[in-house]
Order: sequence, then C-alpha cells, then structure tokens
Amino acid sequence: MNILASIGSYRKQGNTARSVELIAARMQALAAQHTIPLEFETLFLSDLELHPCRGCRACFYHGEAACPLHDAVPRLRAKMEAADALLLASPVYVDDVSGLIKIWIDRLAYLCHRPALAGKAAYLLATVGGSGTRHALRTMSAGLLTWGYHLVGQTGVKMGALATAEDLPRYQPEAERVAQRLFRAVAQQQALQPSFYSLLAFRVQQLAWQHESPGSVDTTYWEAQGW
Repeated sequence: MNILASIGSYRKQGNTARSVELIAARMQALAAQHTIPLEFETLFLSDLELHPCRGCRACFYHGEAACPLHDAVPRLRAKMEAADALLLASPVYVDDVSGLIKIWIDRLAYLCHRPALAGKAAYLLATVGGSGTRHALRTMSAGLLTWGYHLVGQTGVKMGALATAEDLPRYQPEAERVAQRLFRAVAQQQALQPSFYSLLAFRVQQLAWQHESPGSVDTTYWEAQGW
C-alpha cells in the first residue's frame, strides 16, 4: 500500500503537518495490525519548484509535455500516479486553500480533460484557526473529482492559531477516523467502484470530448483509453 500525503503549507510544524502526522501514525499501526506493507510519503509542496500557471493552454491543445514551465510538476504527477491514494491537506487562507494548493491544482488543469487518475482514492483535509473549511474542501474536491480520483471523504478541523503538543490528543479520534477510512478504501479497492458523483463527472467529460475536433489531444486520449 502506497500513500502520498501532499501538504500545501510552508509550516512544517504547523497544524496541517501535525494533523497529517497523526493520520500517518495511525495508518502505520493499521498496516502492522493487518500485516500489510505500507509506504507513507509526506510531501511538502513548499519544497518543490512550482510556477504559477500562465493560462497559455498549451497543455490543452498540445499535451502536458508542451507546458513552457519546466519545474517539479511532472515529478509530482508521477508520484501521484505511483501512489494508491492521495491525502491532500491544506490550511485555510482567506476562506480557501493555500496558494500552494491552488497553484498545484491550476497546473494540473489538463487532468480535468484527461482524468488519468481514475481508479485511485483520495481524502481531503483542511485545517483552520477558527472559521470554516467548507469552501477550501470544495475547491480541492472540484479538482480531484474531475481528475478521476475516488473521494473517500473529507474533514475540516478547527485547531486555533497553532496547536501545542499538549493539544494534539484532542484531535486523535478524528485522525483515527480518517486513517481508518483511507486505509479501508485502499485495502478494499473501493476506487474501482466509483461513486455517483465520480460517474457524473466522468460522463460530463466523456460528452465534452466527443464535440472536439478529430485528432485533438483530448479525443486521442479518450479513444486510447477505450472510453
């Protein structure tokens, strides 16, 4: 079992990172309990060179290899493809995801046309000081659903400005719930039984590419998949 946790925060000891640590520890315990090998990789997007999308549409018209921005996005995409599931975690900034998460979503916009991550599971996590997480979770959900991910669940956690080590046990039950759902989804291959919303997004995309010109990147992709 291979899990990739992508954290959209510069604070490596912040609430988002600590929440992911709690989930990772519980997933390791579950893997040991069920004697299932588990590789859990935590990746801070702040450690990667990610340039903002220029909106040139080269990835739409000519394929993602034509992107003029040469940075870590292809390597990140490869990690997503290699993992069985993605745990996407973002702090809430101005009622939405962090800038790092938004840049990452924008740069992979071509996956909204070519959902190459179908058959993989994902869980969404948003942490906030004291306001709401609904909008941030909606932003992440909109991206991942159209990329093909099967969304296992989503959680918003209010933790104050910065939770201390003494505060963390309060969030252990929620971390336990997230870990169990994500672990079970991968172990039972739930992503192979897509939800209604996943099927709906897929059908909309399927109808859209049929109106494109023959030989377009999207048309060629969908025909190659047999979709």
